[in-house]
Amino acid sequence: MTTAISVAGLHKSFGKTHALDGLDLEVEAGEVHGFLGPNGSGKSTTIRVLLGLLRADSGAARMLDMDPWTDAVELHRRVAYVPGDVTLWRNLSGGEVIDLYGRLHNGGRTRRGGKDGGRTGGLDPARRADLIERFELDPTKKGRTYSKGNRQKVALVAAFASDVDVLILDEPTSGLDPLMEEVFQRCVREERDRGRTILLSSHILSEVEELCDRVSIIRKGRTVESGSLADLRHLTRTSVTAELTGPPNGLASLPGVHELEVQDLEGQDAGVRPDGVRCRVRLHVDTDKLNAVLRSLTDSGVRSLTSTPPTLEELFLRHYQEDVQPDGRRDVQADGRRDVQADSRADGSEETVAR
Repeated sequence: MTTAISVAGLHKSFGKTHALDGLDLEVEAGEVHGFLGPNGSGKSTTIRVLLGLLRADSGAARMLDMDPWTDAVELHRRVAYVPGDVTLWRNLSGGEVIDLYGRLHNGGRTRRGGKDGGRTGGLDPARRADLIERFELDPTKKGRTYSKGNRQKVALVAAFASDVDVLILDEPTSGLDPLMEEVFQRCVREERDRGRTILLSSHILSEVEELCDRVSIIRKGRTVESGSLADLRHLTRTSVTAELTGPPNGLASLPGVHELEVQDLEGQDAGVRPDGVRCRVRLHVDTDKLNAVLRSLTDSGVRSLTSTPPTLEELFLRHYQEDVQPDGRRDVQADGRRDVQADSRADGSEETVAR
């Protein structure tokens, strides 16, 4: 499979603040890739490097086999970008803004069928009209009259209607209501089916879990996990709850079993239940040790069993629990700074325009 985005050993500092500290990232062509991390982890700085808005201090970054810094103009014809806070021209209507972005991409129209096989750029008029209807956007209103949610819709319509190779979405559903969130998810699936590559940065972990083929979790400017959800779940623990007709003999001594709780239902209910259940057990087990646990439970007589794989939220929090103090504040790092500033603001700039 072709690699659409490749980042290796990326470093970027703003004074004493190390926004990126050797970050690695690979996004395959045609996949939806989740890019996860709290504010200050380096997500938006990485995106700004990929868009050619920032120059990395060291390391390598390639997108569509081009250098984002030296080939920025050419790349922007083949990439659509939606930030989490969109600002529009006050005196242009939403429809005019969408068309303007389409014309900016239109410089790539001669490339289809060329040596690089790129898309055409520009807007698909039928797709534009369909998206405006689905997002319930009034394209005749001026930019100054739009709410935050409607400004996001303008940027999303412009991105999804553009004939580009890569979509970079940085908190794209900020300000959208749940109904429009569902429309957004359907659009992402459609774009994946069309063969587009999507890099999705989001704080809505359920959204990432629903949409993404693979995810990368970053922490303090480094990638700490990367792979499919199935791959990442294999590295962590599964929750198991079971009701048994006999005592869970030997369960506590099995390797990989954690936080075992046994509830004696026989003593609690002053007798054996009609279905013969005597106890309920709850535990966490390393995923690669699950078979032995299930055999042990079966030997004890299973009446009901629920096995729950770890959610993306659990995978995510596993890497950040040590940074959170009991009062909910982020930990102070060794140099006295807090890992809380938004990485997109580290250089004092604002990400406010959809490209």
